[in-house]
Amino acid sequence: MDIARPDQSRKRRIKRIILGAVVVLVIGGVTLGLSRLRPAAPTADGSTVYAGAVTRGNMMIEVHGLGTLVPEDIHWIPAQSAAKVERILLRSGAKVTPTSVIMELSDPQLESDAAAAEFTYKEAQADYENLKASMDSQLAALKVEVAGVQGAFNVDSMTYELYRQEFALGVGPKVTMDTYKMKRDQDENQLNFENQKLNVFADSAKAQLQSQNEKVSAAKGLYDLKKGQLDALHVKAGINGVVECVCSVVGTDIAEGQQVTLGLNLARVADPSKLKATIQVPETQAKDVQMLQKATVDTRNGMVAGHVTREDAAAINGTVAVDITLDEKLPEGARADQSVDGTVEIQNLTNVLYIPVPVHGEPNSNITLFKVLNQGSDGERVQVRLGKGSVNNIEVLGGLREGDQVVLSDMSIYDNVDGIQFSPRVQVR
Repeated sequence: MDIARPDQSRKRRIKRIILGAVVVLVIGGVTLGLSRLRPAAPTADGSTVYAGAVTRGNMMIEVHGLGTLVPEDIHWIPAQSAAKVERILLRSGAKVTPTSVIMELSDPQLESDAAAAEFTYKEAQADYENLKASMDSQLAALKVEVAGVQGAFNVDSMTYELYRQEFALGVGPKVTMDTYKMKRDQDENQLNFENQKLNVFADSAKAQLQSQNEKVSAAKGLYDLKKGQLDALHVKAGINGVVECVCSVVGTDIAEGQQVTLGLNLARVADPSKLKATIQVPETQAKDVQMLQKATVDTRNGMVAGHVTREDAAAINGTVAVDITLDEKLPEGARADQSVDGTVEIQNLTNVLYIPVPVHGEPNSNITLFKVLNQGSDGERVQVRLGKGSVNNIEVLGGLREGDQVVLSDMSIYDNVDGIQFSPRVQVR
């Protein structure tokens, strides 16, 4: 027969209570610990990540822009009159001298106008010559009359003086002296009148000739204009160089048989021996560009040194055009409109920290970058303050130290994490 043992039942209940409490505490502790654990850092492909080191030293601030080689001497040839294109003699690429004829135009109305203008000019010249001959003839006749009166005056003056002396000596009659005195005075009055008449006629002749000469000048001006327009129907290059295009604008060619209007561009000629580089600089960086700053131009076939000679006053589509005059000879094969890269030296910073330009890093800004740790296996997000920027490098003002390594490639997909793992390890280039 079994014997009841109450003390054992009580012990079992206490034991179960203690075990339940321990289980609850363990589960609660595990739950609390798991709640405080951070998520595991994501893993990035280290072979596709580009990283660079923080360096201390001198950094050249440079501005970069794409552009083309442009002739310094460009000559557009406009139409001097409305005309028809008869023949195109030279095309793009042809070498020319100032007298080389690029194309021939025709304008029957201009030819008629030029002939009429020539006739009017020659007629005006003939009228001028006829008037001048007539004026010279009349002037000569008046001078003869003046000379005759002058001769009579001189004779009467001498005769009067002779009789005046005789009268003074008492050997000559007074009436004779008075008669020649009166004749002398009459001759003097007549001489003054004739001289006055001569002067008036000379002034009148001068005015008439000047008026007619102005008509000649006007007729000659019109004739020269028409003749110049007629000569311009033979379209000449005007300078030594190469025909760049037979066009009104680049890309719009002139064709034979086409009717052109006054002032329309017919061709462009340039001197290929004198080229400059025109590059487009971002307007945010153009403020630092100044005249005579050193520059280099990459022609894809060699580097050429130069200096800044012009900067556009206005920005177009976010860029500013900058002209670079070349100080060295261009490589063989360089030609107008060839694409080039230009770099302008702005400032040389000494003893500064800098890194290669990251994908998302603007000058004078605060950004976050992943600093590479543990020999390239991990990355930690850090705040970095940037300063002046150049084409390839950018100044570091805070957040990094010399020798630190940071990820420079686009890591925007990891913006929501502060740490990252790399597999394989990141290699700093």
